[in-house]
Amino acid sequence: MLSGVKMTIECLTRRQILLGLSGVAVATMLPNTAQASRSTHGVKNLHFYNRHTGERSQGSFWVDGQYQAETLSEFNQVLRDHRQNVAAPIDKRLFEYLHKLQLTLDNQDEIHVISAYRSPKTNHMLASKSKGVAKKSYHMKGMAMDIAIPGVSTKNLRDAAESLKLGGVGFYPRDGFVHIDCGPVRRWG
Repeated sequence: MLSGVKMTIECLTRRQILLGLSGVAVATMLPNTAQASRSTHGVKNLHFYNRHTGERSQGSFWVDGQYQAETLSEFNQVLRDHRQNVAAPIDKRLFEYLHKLQLTLDNQDEIHVISAYRSPKTNHMLASKSKGVAKKSYHMKGMAMDIAIPGVSTKNLRDAAESLKLGGVGFYPRDGFVHIDCGPVRRWG
């Protein structure tokens, strides 16, 4: 396996020289495919409903080893900070996390979003009103989402998220949602 990696790097280096590309240009192209999945075949879909704006978005965010820029851009808009009307890129690992979560739950239903991206201004305002909002929240980095899935209990949603060990999981049963993020593996609530 290691020799295959070496061969790939050598091939990239040869292509780099032949095509006159800089190492930076090649490196920026790699993450879209190299980290997407071990398989390069298939389709990954997600469906979102933003509870604050009433907007919906669904689509294939990954097709045959490639992230779909147009779909991701549409997702980013629906997952924006509705208070400031500011969108930001959501970390692709979060979409992967949500997809794996739905596979674990054997559920492809719409994900209800309570909060995704938060601008620093919105996060500061929320943190000043509640001890439950982190001052350096992963929401501000596009790395967190507070979600619910109709028909799936928050306990089952939490348990499935924790089983994946892909990041943080916060449990908010009284508020009816689960927080997930692609930061360090940890849990609370």
